[in-house]
Amino acid sequence: MALGALATAALFVTIVSATLFGTANIGPLDVISTILRHVGLGAIAPTEPLPRLLDALIWESRVPRVLLAGAVGMALTVAGAVLQSVTRNPLADPYLLGVSSGASTGAVAVLLLGIGGGSLSLSTGAFAGALISFGVLLVLIGGGRVANPARVVLTGVLVSQFFAAITSVILMINGDANSTRGFTYWLLGSLAGARWQLVGVTAVLILVGVVAIQFFAPALDAFTFGWDSAAALGINVRAARVWLLVLTAAITAAAVAASGAIGFIGLLVPHAVRIVAGSMHRTLLPVTALVGAVFLIWIDTFARTAFAPNELPVGVITALLGAPAFALVLRRVNS
Repeated sequence: MALGALATAALFVTIVSATLFGTANIGPLDVISTILRHVGLGAIAPTEPLPRLLDALIWESRVPRVLLAGAVGMALTVAGAVLQSVTRNPLADPYLLGVSSGASTGAVAVLLLGIGGGSLSLSTGAFAGALISFGVLLVLIGGGRVANPARVVLTGVLVSQFFAAITSVILMINGDANSTRGFTYWLLGSLAGARWQLVGVTAVLILVGVVAIQFFAPALDAFTFGWDSAAALGINVRAARVWLLVLTAAITAAAVAASGAIGFIGLLVPHAVRIVAGSMHRTLLPVTALVGAVFLIWIDTFARTAFAPNELPVGVITALLGAPAFALVLRRVNS
């Protein structure tokens, strides 16, 4: 309980603090006053209103981006924790199910093939592609009937490689220098496209999925000992397994559609939280969600401010931080 309260407080402080950072020279009190006015608390705003351009910079750019980073971080870390338990594989991450590759295919199909006649956004195409790739995976593993966690992992690799190949073919045939560059930047992970409508849809999908996953905490605890042991404990293994895979794929698809593929966070944060919170999923899942949100918000804040006016893709920074940590995890697994 105390750990959850501490993580919740850290997330609140992080959201407020991260909105103060940006390339424009705007004072902290001006930023806070702008936010207070937009949430209906202008009477207690400590400063006068900013010019319209600076007001929009804070409310239409910084605030949605910080909130989207929190939602995406929450989705990826919870998905990683769930898949590590379901597959009993400590190296599992949210992209194990091939969702990321399917999202890439959907995004490039909208961007270069014009699917949807121009009425579909890149995020919509990515979300649809992610769900299609997950549907293929479910068919290949026989729905909930598969009795071997390794088969889920291997099938995920197969689906991921298949959709990655389709993406490459589309880029080779239809891509030009500008479109390929833009798609590659999206693929590396970026939250630069955060807008209120995207944040609202993404956050609702992710929060509903994360809350639903929490109800399966007892099943996830039982899965740690194997699917047969879970069944002996009275868990409906097939139903729990299918629901967890569906919910995990849904929140991962929402995250990838909004931000592109941000690697390593879903692999590393659950392991770090287990050291502090233990392995009981009733505590692990909410704390992992909160820590993941805090982590990605600060990573994105660094990405958009450290090299201003240039901006680094978030996925590049998480990979730079995650690669050494991933090596430590491998060493621990092999020891």
